[in-house]
Amino acid sequence: MSLVDVSSVSATLFILGVVFLLLIFGLLSFGILRMFQQRFRTGWISFAGAIVSFVGFMLILNKWFL
Repeated sequence: MSLVDVSSVSATLFILGVVFLLLIFGLLSFGILRMFQQRFRTGWISFAGAIVSFVGFMLILNKWFL
């Protein structure tokens, strides 16, 4: 294994990535939980929120960081 140089990653990009990862996977987890609880409408809304968050994350990355 070799070391990876992460010095070129800005603090803003790191924080943005962490916040969006927590949001996206939190909504996915919540959607799965609601599906197991037989609350399908809330589950699908959570899945849709995760997809919208992912698209928003990609748009922000493309506009500000690439």
